[in-house]
Amino acid sequence: MESNAFMRVDDVAAELGISKSYAYKIVQRMNAELRNMGYLTIAGRVNRKYFMEKVCYDAMKTKEGT
Repeated sequence: MESNAFMRVDDVAAELGISKSYAYKIVQRMNAELRNMGYLTIAGRVNRKYFMEKVCYDAMKTKEGT
């Protein structure tokens, strides 16, 4: 059963149009931020909602919708 709650490194790379190696760095950085906030993280995956907030997609959707 696959969950959409997490994005894999491949998903991050495709979403941002970057290399897989750079996507690993981004995922590691976001997971470090989440760990510092007290959340449990999974190596090689990042929470989809947190990712979207960090890259400002939620803000863009809100502006486009109004």
